[in-house]
Amino acid sequence: MAPGYRLPLAGQFRSAAVPALRTIGWAENMSTFERLLPDGTRRSSTQPGDIFPDWAGDAEHWLFVSPHDDDIILGSGLLFLSAMAAGVKVSAAISTIGDSGYCKLEQRDTIATIRRAETLDSFRILGLPEDRLHFLNYHDCGLEHYTGHYPAVPGPTTIAGSTGLSNSYVWLLRHVRPTRIFLTTHTDIHPDHQIVNHEMQICVFHAQGAIWPELGEPLPAIPEIYEFSTYSDFSEPPDFRVIATEELLDRKLSGIAAYRSQDQIAELIKLHRQAGVREYFRRMRFPLLTPGKYNALFDDAPLAKD
Repeated sequence: MAPGYRLPLAGQFRSAAVPALRTIGWAENMSTFERLLPDGTRRSSTQPGDIFPDWAGDAEHWLFVSPHDDDIILGSGLLFLSAMAAGVKVSAAISTIGDSGYCKLEQRDTIATIRRAETLDSFRILGLPEDRLHFLNYHDCGLEHYTGHYPAVPGPTTIAGSTGLSNSYVWLLRHVRPTRIFLTTHTDIHPDHQIVNHEMQICVFHAQGAIWPELGEPLPAIPEIYEFSTYSDFSEPPDFRVIATEELLDRKLSGIAAYRSQDQIAELIKLHRQAGVREYFRRMRFPLLTPGKYNALFDDAPLAKD
């Protein structure tokens, strides 16, 4: 593991103590999970195992992956909290250090340190266990320069002698070993959001295969991938929804407020307060090529007479 690749959280938060979700009381945190079925009906339950396909029981582990520190809480904070309240194991990974996210000139050289502290505060408020927050340490607003897998000298993004998002994500997947992944939608207008989505699509296949054995033991199966949105609408209608409680919404808003360096934070809190206790998600599907799939398309077509 590269130095600084996973940052412990213990003792590093500046916010006031927040009670763990499981100590507040199950009844106060019962969210409703919903799924639209192909026949147009809706399945609804307070148990996520009734809604999400191929439920793995106690082995369920949800990994939320974002380009920036505040994307998870903005796009999926209620689902994140609802999953933990329902007893699902949850982890999070932040791809960049936020070094382009300064709103004041005097913070230009310190914003990465400021945002790291704000991120720790925010996930502390969400109640994430200290060993389940991963920082991948890439520069902000330029992830297109870090796609792939290539040799590297030791540095904050280097793992097992290589760097690149594919290297980092395959290492992450093989060590966290999630059953489901939640990430920013490929239609979000921010290029970093698109890159995270596209890179993870190939990395789930790499992580399940034998490539790059130095990054860990291959996954036994390819995890399900779901999209959430922070900027733009989905390319297709979402098929999953969570309806949370007011207590969880308050906690989400408190977590957003931790990002004090962002001048638009008051407006974001207002926006998410107005949005209320609902969030939407889209399950991604991979139409893989099947040998012979197009045979009939040609074989059944009559030959031209000329």
